[in-house]
Amino acid sequence: METLLNIVFITSQVLLVLSSLLLVLSILLHKGQGGGMSDMFGGGLTSAMAASGVGQRNLNIATVVTSVIWIVAVVLYNLSMTH
Repeated sequence: METLLNIVFITSQVLLVLSSLLLVLSILLHKGQGGGMSDMFGGGLTSAMAASGVGQRNLNIATVVTSVIWIVAVVLYNLSMTH
């Protein structure tokens, strides 16, 4: 039983780190709505993917999936720490 908890603990840590990095990256790749911090740091320059509706929709889906994975990793990490 203890080895299973160790496996869950290590797996949740790895998932948490990877999903955190992917979540930050996917949020930063979103097209800015204009006039905010994204325009100040070069977000006003639109690339071909950011300008298309399909690319933005796919990025939204990737962000939601990554955030769900992050939430599951946090819950697993918490459960493995309490037992």
